[in-house]
Amino acid sequence: METKWLEDFVSLAETNSFSRSAELRHVTQPAFSRRIQSLEAWLGSDLIDRTSYPTRLTHAGEVFYEQAIAMLGQINNARALLRGKRTSTQTTIDFAVPHTLSLTYVPRWLTGLESAFGEIHSRLLALNVHDAVMTLVEGGCDLLLCYHHPRQPLLLDASQYDMISMGNEALRAYTRCDKQGHPELLLPGDEHQPLPFLAYANNAYLGRMVDLMALEGRGIAFLPESAVTRELKQKQLARADDSTGAWEVNMEIRLYRERPSLQRPGKMIVSRLWDYLSQLQNAENKKLQKKNRP
Repeated sequence: METKWLEDFVSLAETNSFSRSAELRHVTQPAFSRRIQSLEAWLGSDLIDRTSYPTRLTHAGEVFYEQAIAMLGQINNARALLRGKRTSTQTTIDFAVPHTLSLTYVPRWLTGLESAFGEIHSRLLALNVHDAVMTLVEGGCDLLLCYHHPRQPLLLDASQYDMISMGNEALRAYTRCDKQGHPELLLPGDEHQPLPFLAYANNAYLGRMVDLMALEGRGIAFLPESAVTRELKQKQLARADDSTGAWEVNMEIRLYRERPSLQRPGKMIVSRLWDYLSQLQNAENKKLQKKNRP
């Protein structure tokens, strides 16, 4: 049995809705349903009455609900106890970061941050986007740093999670340079001479492999600007678009944390860093407001 099955079941018992619980648990509804079925199979008993709507628990489900709450409480208490005995954890900030940001943005950001804020002891968890979000939701990290775009939002409850905007980054098309430093390929191409497109899955290894394939002249790759800064300066890669912005996507970089509460106050070092970054953001917002005044 997996702990997340218990958390899924408790969520379903409280929302009485597969779709709503799947949304809150950041999984698709089919995947959520399969996890509930896996829990039922492990227990050998039906927990959900599937003959009625809206969703409701069977008698066994009502009994198990109380047990699930108790088990999760014991697990969380044990983790808090053991973490409390490790003094280093209270001075270390655990970041959950998608692979691409962990290789490009984070190293430079932390270096610059330490020069102004002070020394930071950090632990970086490089994950895919889904797992990074789930790590924050399940209490496995202090802060989540990730990309955000309105067409692909993170469904984190604003009443439970705080957010700071760290800036923006462009996703653009790049190709290898020729000997004169000009792009070898240019968008959009045409139906008679289609351009080779390099696609990649959402993980660091394949993302870096596409970067290397673009350097070898195998096609056009859409990459974050921070991932190719050095190659652009050395004229190994060049933009493959017409510089009008028609082929680029601007993504916001966001930092999230679980909002501190009496039950879960969080680490002092995280609160200090969050306050510092919030002050920087407020100062930047005031500058923009002043600049935009007529």
